[in-house]
Amino acid sequence: MSSAKTAKKLSGPYPQKVDLQDGNAMGAISAMHIDFDVVGYYPITPSTQVAETLDALKAAGAHDITMIPGDGEHGAAGICFGATAGGARVFNATSANGLLYAMEQLPVQAGSRFPMVLDIACRSVSGPLDIKGDHSDIMMALNAGWLMLMAKDPQMAYDMNVIAVKLGEHPEVRLPVIVAYDGFFTSHQKRRVHYFEDPQVVRDWLGDKVQENHALDPANPVTIGPYMNEPDLINNKKQLSLGMEAAYRVLPGIYKEYAQLSGREYSILTTYGMEDAETALFVLNSAYDTAKIAVDRLREKGEKVGAVTATVIRPFPIKEIQSVFSKVKTLMVGDRADSYGAWNGNMSMEIKAALKDDPDNQTRVLNRIYGLGGRDFYVEDALELFEETLEAGRTGKIQVPFDYHGANPGNPDVRMERVVEPLTKEAQSPGIHRIEEKDGELLLKGFNKRKLAAKPKRVVPGHGACPGCGIFPSLNIFLKGIEGNVIVQYHTGCAMVVTTGYPFSSHRITYLHNLFQNGAATMSGLVEAYHTLVRKGRLPGDEEFTFIMITGDGGHDIGMGPSIGAAIRGHKMILLEYDNEAYMNTGTQLSFTTPLGHQTSTSGVGPNERGKSFHHKDTAQILAACHIPYVFTATETQPRDMVRKAAIAQKMAAEDGFVFGKLLSVCPLGWRTVEKNSVDIIQKAVDCCFFPLYEVRNGITNITYNPEEKDNKVHVMEWLKTMGKTRHLTKEENADLVEEFQNEVDRRWERLKAMHANPLL
Repeated sequence: MSSAKTAKKLSGPYPQKVDLQDGNAMGAISAMHIDFDVVGYYPITPSTQVAETLDALKAAGAHDITMIPGDGEHGAAGICFGATAGGARVFNATSANGLLYAMEQLPVQAGSRFPMVLDIACRSVSGPLDIKGDHSDIMMALNAGWLMLMAKDPQMAYDMNVIAVKLGEHPEVRLPVIVAYDGFFTSHQKRRVHYFEDPQVVRDWLGDKVQENHALDPANPVTIGPYMNEPDLINNKKQLSLGMEAAYRVLPGIYKEYAQLSGREYSILTTYGMEDAETALFVLNSAYDTAKIAVDRLREKGEKVGAVTATVIRPFPIKEIQSVFSKVKTLMVGDRADSYGAWNGNMSMEIKAALKDDPDNQTRVLNRIYGLGGRDFYVEDALELFEETLEAGRTGKIQVPFDYHGANPGNPDVRMERVVEPLTKEAQSPGIHRIEEKDGELLLKGFNKRKLAAKPKRVVPGHGACPGCGIFPSLNIFLKGIEGNVIVQYHTGCAMVVTTGYPFSSHRITYLHNLFQNGAATMSGLVEAYHTLVRKGRLPGDEEFTFIMITGDGGHDIGMGPSIGAAIRGHKMILLEYDNEAYMNTGTQLSFTTPLGHQTSTSGVGPNERGKSFHHKDTAQILAACHIPYVFTATETQPRDMVRKAAIAQKMAAEDGFVFGKLLSVCPLGWRTVEKNSVDIIQKAVDCCFFPLYEVRNGITNITYNPEEKDNKVHVMEWLKTMGKTRHLTKEENADLVEEFQNEVDRRWERLKAMHANPLL
């Protein structure tokens, strides 16, 4: 990389734009100004808008960063590692369980000494599922070897990203950097911000990335990520530790340089009222501004109080902590995450350790866990924490060194009551229909729409789905074909979120939830536990259950591996996918099931983009290739066909093993359609052969609805023009994209017909 532009020493401050933006937008704007080479990403609330904004800017021609959608956060982290191995400047953004899913990759990145920047919109880690902000995610990453900068507001989200590149790529440091800001409090709340009018100022200050060893230099072949034995590994980790020490040493100088550039001054600790403070409150990120207001109110009453926050927690600012609290009598450390069983949050433990190493320090430290799951931190909360701390100072005693602030013990006399009665086995088994075999074909007998409609629903009305959502009509029709006891498991997604808002549930049968990536594996464990406990006599075997795992909202990107694993193992269960062609639960982001050219919030339309750039994943064929007993597709527009396939699925899951079904589910909000047109839109998807209806039983394919034979086949444009997300495809300049889409639909349809005609295919 001898041709790299070196960083320039610049004088400033340079002209700034004044704007009103949130933290996610500022993360995206900074990424554009830095001009990263590659962004590997995957949607998760509340960080998703970083990628959405970057994609919108790219569609408009504002940048040409290569953006690669991962198949999950773990995959996105791998994309980033590979790109940095090639010497590219790389960026990513995630939150909560997304960070944890990628966690395996974090030490690999740090141990290989490949810098990159990862924005974390901090969020509560499941479970139970909560999408609001606290620090439980970043606290789990403290030991991954990454530098960790903190951004308390949208302005700092921009500035810290720029500083992160300079710090991580410093020749003595060479480490990846996390920039952490609070989910929703900072990620979504707009504040007045400044950023450079000319992004070249940022690029000149940073210079080009210089990486001595990378995978794209044929004159210097290198081995990246070798196997290391004990004597070498400890030296590698010592070098990483030295990189942290170097970051601690050079960061103040980088802050000074950036101040000259921008006019905004940062220091390792940010303090308020600490000049003569005898009592102090330490909190991270957005809570600090609230703490400052509490300081002002208490100062008016004559109390000597102050507030402190840190702009960096890796490396931990031990010397600055010792200095700022050297004269403080009592200190309250507020942690927005617990280190369960340690009787302290992480920041409390680290501050206590730092102060203990100062033999002259006499500060008494209290710790409170606050703000979990996005619970607001008001001035009144800060005043309460201060009052506890002041009281400890007045009495010289700490009555409660560790506790939760804001937790409600509840009323032990209150008992949860059922809103609706659970369904009995008899209610679920009216015996309306049955499956009979004739000449090798499975036929549905006794199908009666009126009687089936009267059959009790396993998912009751009153859930929170959007008007016109296609998930529940499809699921309810499918479940009409299932008799007897049913246990369902949903992974995270629209169908899960809208039916289980605590303390209520829309399910009249046993329901289980696990995260996107592990749904099928979870149900596998439950299925085998049932059969094992029956075999051991610990459960009666006369009840019998049908186990149904429900996925959707892009879940067969991140969850594809576990689904294939469960299929190959052959567990006696049904895996049902509702395909709404995107990540609808996080705001309509691109999924691998999104068709070519379709617009989502991360496959934009503009001068430089025309929607999704690659074809949709065919999960039915992927699962059929696992040679499972039964695979089918179905839609709500063909209810008899769906009920028949449901009944077959139940029979074959009980007798033969793993079954997979795929339902096309309309999303009026994401597809930008009118609710009353949903049935027509779904049927057009079937009639243009984009979503063919068929089944594969014991390896033999059978098309159950052929639009050609019924003279109903239409061009894909008849389907595309019904949806707002594909309106751009009706324009002449996109005719080539429509042709490519039509050709691929035709190719898959002709292949399916060939398999239908030949049992050996």
